Order: sequence, then structure tokens, then C-alpha cells
Amino acid sequence: MNNAPYDLIVIGGGILGTFHAYHALKAGKKVLQLEKDNFPVGATVRNFGQVIPSGMTGEWFNYGLRSVEIYQEIQREFDISVRKNGSVYIASDPDEQTLIHELKAYYDTLGYSQSLLNPQQILNKYSSIQESYAKEALFFDQEISVEPNLMIHRLHEYMKTKFEHFTLLYDSPVIDCYSASNDAEVRLTNGDKFKATKIVLCNGYEFKLLFKDLFKASGQVISKLQMMRTAPVKNIALAGNILTGLTIRRYESFEEYCPSFKTIPLPAHYEELKAYGIHLLFKTAPDGSVIIGDSHEYASATNFDDLGFNLNSHINELMLAEASRIVNFDVSNIAATWAGFYPQHPDKHILEYDIDNRIHIRTCIGGKGMTASAGYAEASIKELFNI
Repeated sequence: MNNAPYDLIVIGGGILGTFHAYHALKAGKKVLQLEKDNFPVGATVRNFGQVIPSGMTGEWFNYGLRSVEIYQEIQREFDISVRKNGSVYIASDPDEQTLIHELKAYYDTLGYSQSLLNPQQILNKYSSIQESYAKEALFFDQEISVEPNLMIHRLHEYMKTKFEHFTLLYDSPVIDCYSASNDAEVRLTNGDKFKATKIVLCNGYEFKLLFKDLFKASGQVISKLQMMRTAPVKNIALAGNILTGLTIRRYESFEEYCPSFKTIPLPAHYEELKAYGIHLLFKTAPDGSVIIGDSHEYASATNFDDLGFNLNSHINELMLAEASRIVNFDVSNIAATWAGFYPQHPDKHILEYDIDNRIHIRTCIGGKGMTASAGYAEASIKELFNI
């Protein structure tokens, strides 16, 4: 008979693991969540905090929609920094205009509300955009954003106060994970052991520490993204998720649903930007500072170190030059720069492995984590526990 003290152990304190814990708790399960560091320091806190289902395709669009609902449900009970300011894709040339019209036509068939903005409407709503850049835009008013450096901490605090059967341990690296006769077990670096009916690993590329051979064969890659934050800007007018021409030329929803995507030419001034995987996003923080980014450099997960930990100043210069073409404030007053490292797979949206009927790996969600984790984890928990 299984007498394990926990129904579920979640390895990983980031957004994907946390929402697995959250949905298990909502289902009445007793949950232990283990985070190796003193607080989450990975991709969950090194991103824009943009929750944009409009950029997703297929089931991931649906996970994104559900995630928006879940974020807002929690926000009504506890402030986790959710802001509903919408998402806007700003087209800077006729080809990008064609793509936003095609995406609008697709979402019209789904009943997912959005609206086109003409140049004057763009400038009225986002007066920090250069008039010369704003040709037309597609606006999704129901989409949200969060503050990534605050959200996960507040979500953990909310869960600790709401759920009696939730235990969260920071500074608790797991060095072994295995099935016993009637349950599954983890062992920490300090020798502590914990048992549960099920274990789910949501710890990014670090699952290599526990299942090295599976990790080597997984085919995942690591994407290094560079981002910057300006000093606070007076009278800034860039509320919500600001996505621009290179994003329109990159996001999977445009590639999947826009017939013209594969035929439009790449302007010469975009060539070097695209070579570094640059597409310009802007997000205004509560203090008026603006996050600008990002870029994409890739390496095999087994050679992750090849990416290095230094920031490429040329990439930042390219991003700031393009940013100056888009916004009308001084972007050179940079207060902070950093890189994020995201595991992703070239062919799969997420890696799902079932070691046996007790130990499960759900990781490598790539850049979709902030948008889709909450909805995906809900479906994942239902499947794991046959709910």
C-alpha cells in the first residue's frame, strides 16, 4: 500500500513547475515543490512577462487563452502583477501590413477579438512610437502582461497562503530521482529524502543532472536571448505588449496562418538583425523604465557552454539602432543588460517523457512559458492524475 506523504513532488520552482503544483493543489493533492536555488533565477524571471496567445498556434493558442483566464482568476484574489493593457503588432511597411490583415482574417474566423489601428490611432494610443514607423497595427485588447521579476514570487506567496497542503522548499537541489516499490522518491544534496505517488520534473535543461542519457538524446537546444532595460522615461506611452515589424516576420502564428508569410521579401536593413534572431519588443515597467529586446543565438543543449555568458555588445547596438527607428525617446540611457537562456526543441513544442507511471518529465517549453504554462500545466495534471 502506498503511504507516501505527498501526492506530487514538483522539481523546479519556475513557472511551468509552479503551475503544475498549483493545479494539483486545486485538485486536492498534497504537493511538495523543490527549487534548487534560493529563488527562481532562470527563464521565468529573464523575460518580458508578455502573455500573448495571439502569437501561438494550435493547442498552444488554447493553452494561452486558458492561461490568461487563470492569471486573472488569481489576480482577483491576490496581486501577482497582472496588467490587462493588451498586445499590439505594429507594421512598418506594406508587407507587414499584409501579414497583420491576414492574421486578423484568421482570428475573425475564431471569434478572437482584435482591431486594426490606423497611423493616427497608433500615435494616439502609443505616442512614444515614431510617426515614420507606424503604418498600421493589429491590437488584441484582452491580452495581459506580468512583471517577471515579481510574478513568480507573488504566485508562490499566494499558494502558500491559500493551500494548506503545499510545501515549497528553496535551496533544495535534487541529486537523485527514482521509483521505489510503491512510490517515487527524491534525494537532496543534504541527504533528505521525500516520497510521493508521482514526481514531475519541470526544471528546464537541468534535468540532465538526473537523466543524463535521456537529456543527451533529447535533441533540445538552448537559446540565448539578450535584453536591456532603460532608465525610467518621463511621460512614456507604451502600455502593454509592444511587438514590431520583425516580430510580425517571426512569430509562429503569422507563419502558420498568413498565406503571404513565405513569399514576402526581407528588407536589406533587416538582414543582419535576422542573422542574430533579433526582433524588437518593448514592455514598460511600473517605474517607467522600458525593457527592450531581444536576440536569439542557439547551441545544442549538450554544448550549452559554447554560448558563453558574456553579452555581445554588437547585438545590443543593433537592437538599440532598430529601437531608435521605432520609438521617439532616447533608448541609449540603459540601466541594465542581461541574457536569458531558454531550452527549446527544433521540432517539438515541449518535451514530455514518462520514465514510468510515477516519474514524468515536462520541460523545454521554450519562449512559450509565460504565455502557455498555466493552461498547459492544467491539462498535464489532469492527464497525470486521470482527473
